[in-house]
Amino acid sequence: METLDLGPYGHAEGTLRLPGSKSISNRVLLLAALSRGTTRVRDLLESDDTRVMLDALAALGVPCTQVGDTRDFIVEGCGGVFPVKSAKLFMGNAGTAIRPLTAALALSHGDYNVSGVARMHERPIGDLVNGLRQLGAQIDYLGNDGYPPLHIKPADVEAPAAPIRVRGDVSSQFLTALLLTLPLLPSATGEIVVEVEGELISKPYIDITLRLLRRFGIDVRQDGWERFTLPAAGAAGADGAKYLSPGEIRVEGDASSASYFLAAGAIGGGPLRVEGVGRDSIQGDVRFVDALAAMGARVTLHDDAIEVRGIDTPSGKLRALDMDFNHIPDAAMTIAVAALFADGTTTLRNIASWRVKETDRLAAMATELRKVGATVEEGADYLRVTPPAVLTPNASIDTYDDHRMAMCFSLVSLGGVPVTINDPKCVAKTFPTYFDEFARVAS
Repeated sequence: METLDLGPYGHAEGTLRLPGSKSISNRVLLLAALSRGTTRVRDLLESDDTRVMLDALAALGVPCTQVGDTRDFIVEGCGGVFPVKSAKLFMGNAGTAIRPLTAALALSHGDYNVSGVARMHERPIGDLVNGLRQLGAQIDYLGNDGYPPLHIKPADVEAPAAPIRVRGDVSSQFLTALLLTLPLLPSATGEIVVEVEGELISKPYIDITLRLLRRFGIDVRQDGWERFTLPAAGAAGADGAKYLSPGEIRVEGDASSASYFLAAGAIGGGPLRVEGVGRDSIQGDVRFVDALAAMGARVTLHDDAIEVRGIDTPSGKLRALDMDFNHIPDAAMTIAVAALFADGTTTLRNIASWRVKETDRLAAMATELRKVGATVEEGADYLRVTPPAVLTPNASIDTYDDHRMAMCFSLVSLGGVPVTINDPKCVAKTFPTYFDEFARVAS
């Protein structure tokens, strides 16, 4: 197994440009593929997750051509239905790719097998499948019920007169998948209604979806977070080419990836500036800075950049928190590690969704935090972290093939102790050059 030794470091400062947002990248690729017209996608994230989406679209007959050595891609839209009617698609461990693509395939009148890595076959998709079956979609499970791999069969699908119901308390990606594809459906009423059962988690990610839909010509009426009304493609048999390409769209920097460097600026003194995301961001994870500021970090927001300059508390340590992180579950992982540098016990609440991510992040985070000396209480949907008086040096951190575990625990090295990251290349899922950038700002 490959390992990477980091630290000991005591300071972090510098400026870096963030890679593109994973959540925006894969949504934009799918919308551009389903649109009428050609879309130039600027600053697309280079990562494993976007690569599997690009490969899948190519296999489905949608040309996506890279412009020279840039991260710009030209996507030739297929007008609502994929040209290729039979394909086997491997989606790795990319939830942002497999879930919306499954919905689009269910509407494409083709025969498709969709699979991923072993962990993807443990991540639930049943609530989305149940929603698609309400439209008449024919989808079989090839392994365990409720989980990939899937066999999607040709079917005549049409929006029902009654609202489509989908659970919102497991993953917001199920609702996103429906919102991204339902405007392609014919409907006798001209509208399609989706109702959410239970509490909708990760609401800022749904906001990203709604904003991007508007860029491609779809306005969704919203009644709180419980009911969404979308325009349909028309009466049965009408052309499903509802989306119109905006011509060009830029992918902003990844706010989740920003969290590691912003926390590094707080722990390591700064000033540390990240560019590509700021107060104009459409990503909910930019609100990570609110939690960091509540812990005592000095944060300055610009239109397209964020800067952090150390800690402003009487103790010189971060201030312990007790906070609900349902709205930013990915970035909340960074707070769990930043809690090692706090002046008391930090509690992260309403994070049950961690258990169905790339790994069971609640269990993994508790295990690895204990390795560096923390006292940790792991609940069904919360984590309570009490920092040690002194961090345990030379901890060997397992990453569980989870990019965010690897990036989060790099911050331990800023506590003046060396740390070893196992399987560091797992960061290729969203940020292949992460450790190069971290080494550039840490000292």
